[in-house]
Amino acid sequence: MQALGFISPTNVGPWQILLIIVLIVFLFGGKKIPEISRALGRSLSEFRKGREEGEREAAKPAKEGDPPPEEKGS
Repeated sequence: MQALGFISPTNVGPWQILLIIVLIVFLFGGKKIPEISRALGRSLSEFRKGREEGEREAAKPAKEGDPPPEEKGS
């Protein structure tokens, strides 16, 4: 017997997806869903920008006189 096997993404069919959509519309209302979607899109965009900025900073060579980065795990 699998614990929580019923939550597997492979077991989600069209009726379950429809039920989830109906519950979301019922809980939040039709007018709130576009606002929630916009806020989620903006959040994802900001997250990507921050991640890309962090990657650019990490890829930059260290300048002369900069302290070495702190090591993790200590």
